[in-house]
Amino acid sequence: MATARKFFVELIKPSHYDDDGYVIQWCRSWIPSNSLACLYGIALEAGASKALGVDVDIVVNGYDETNTIIPLTSIAARLRSAEAEADDGAPGGLVCLVGVQSNQFPRAMDIARQLRGEGIEVAIGGFHVSGCLAMLPELPADLQEAIDLGIILFAGEAEDRFAPLLADVWHRRAGGVYNYMKDLPGLQQAVTPFLPTSIVERYIQCIGAFDAGRGCPFQCSFCTIINVQGRKSRWRDADDIEHLVRDMLAQGVSRFFITDDNFARNRNWEPIFDRLIQMREEEGVSLQFIMQVDTLCHRIPNFVAKAKRAGCTRVFIGLENINPENLMAVQKRQNRIKEYRRMLQAWRDQKIITYAGYILGLPADTPASIERDIRIIQRELPIDLLEFFVLTPLPGSADHLKLHNEGVWMDPDMNKYDLEHALTAHPKMTTPEWQDIYSRAWSLYYSDEHVKTLMRRAMAAGIKPVRLMQHVLQFHGFFKYERVHPLQAGNLRRKARRSRRPGLPIESALIFYPHRAWEFLTTYGGLALYAWKLNRMRKQVQRELRQQPYTDLAIAPVTDDDEEGLEMLQPSAPAAAAAAE
Repeated sequence: MATARKFFVELIKPSHYDDDGYVIQWCRSWIPSNSLACLYGIALEAGASKALGVDVDIVVNGYDETNTIIPLTSIAARLRSAEAEADDGAPGGLVCLVGVQSNQFPRAMDIARQLRGEGIEVAIGGFHVSGCLAMLPELPADLQEAIDLGIILFAGEAEDRFAPLLADVWHRRAGGVYNYMKDLPGLQQAVTPFLPTSIVERYIQCIGAFDAGRGCPFQCSFCTIINVQGRKSRWRDADDIEHLVRDMLAQGVSRFFITDDNFARNRNWEPIFDRLIQMREEEGVSLQFIMQVDTLCHRIPNFVAKAKRAGCTRVFIGLENINPENLMAVQKRQNRIKEYRRMLQAWRDQKIITYAGYILGLPADTPASIERDIRIIQRELPIDLLEFFVLTPLPGSADHLKLHNEGVWMDPDMNKYDLEHALTAHPKMTTPEWQDIYSRAWSLYYSDEHVKTLMRRAMAAGIKPVRLMQHVLQFHGFFKYERVHPLQAGNLRRKARRSRRPGLPIESALIFYPHRAWEFLTTYGGLALYAWKLNRMRKQVQRELRQQPYTDLAIAPVTDDDEEGLEMLQPSAPAAAAAAE
């Protein structure tokens, strides 16, 4: 019998460059890629259905560059060899750069250039391509460059569209832009996300990721989700969620990140929770998950209680700001500051750790107002963990479109669009002031005294303070010592000497390795000392609270008189007018 022809589908989730030009990589990264999992499952389905014919085996390989050095030379050789051995005119495969965000696009292009130079077929998809095509009236220069290099651009979602793309590549008729932005697929009975153990084990705690739904009904001007995935709720069936969870459990994966931008607005949230509750309570299945929600989710009957029973241990909340004037400026009308304490206390009552995103650089912000707001949050809101972001005009957002149409300068280097860099002018801060307050905000919030307060509040809620200690080390420690945002961090930074951004010099081994050794010692020595310090603080707090119970303003029961007593609810005149709208 003749050997089946092989067609390789190589899926790469790219990382991006740090400020020194080195690819950000770890021995084990923290945040799994749902985009990679989605396309991996879709590619497996294309292989199982023999999308290229019964005599063609589609072989799928996946890589996440945040925890893997991508073997580009081996990939190119494998695809060229498959093409040469078959001698039928069809290519040996396709390399897909998956889920590429704006800050990852320069790195994706550098990978694509190398592969295209060796004659390999390459496609790029993800939020940058989709966002630009959804919002901009013409192709930006970086996407046009990709097309000129013969790179395929894919905008939209790949369900039911990936197999036809493979067929076009197979018949050498693929090229240009595949734009499905106006035709978003339904997710019910769709192929579910999947990653093999060989990839999942490279994430800390072998955590898996999946989207239970897509789309968000709100209109935040800084958000790309609503323009890329739409404002209509699309959801997966509970049967499909159970199927994918059981598949991952069979691989030893029991922790999950539900990547819905706002799971509380997934119209199928309750059947999904009920199915997970059934698995946990009736079958004794051990599973935990993290999810993202909005600030009004506690008003949905049974939502918070069922989240706990279903296995939620941490919840990310889009708090964004406590100034109503700022919230109105970015169309964040759904955030009602008067509800913040009730919402946070509802999660505390279930012993679920809360962490919230906070945006710096909204129109009314100044360094002084940001410092003031952080002090108010520390005193009046029972948030466990706070992570800061620089307001960024991401391609695909209404903010970016507005600045583009008005001809306002934005930094042209997409590598900086990582929510950590000030990229355009601010009405009340210079760029250095804006960048400085972003760096200082972490230490302001995670001051030693406030970390002790967080531990005391945790104990008062029945949450083990060691959990808070570990998360503070993860959030503040890695920002302070590794100088990266926690969302792109991991365990043990890897730096490959030659994996540096084109245009920057490759350092000699005599300079690079001694410098890297010193950098490693100072970074992880500092982290070790900080961990020791946090542990001492934890023990001190535990000794204190053995003597008497703890309470403070933030965790006190919410009353109707709060508006008179809380500084958070005594805004400036413009903010008061905005809150009243």
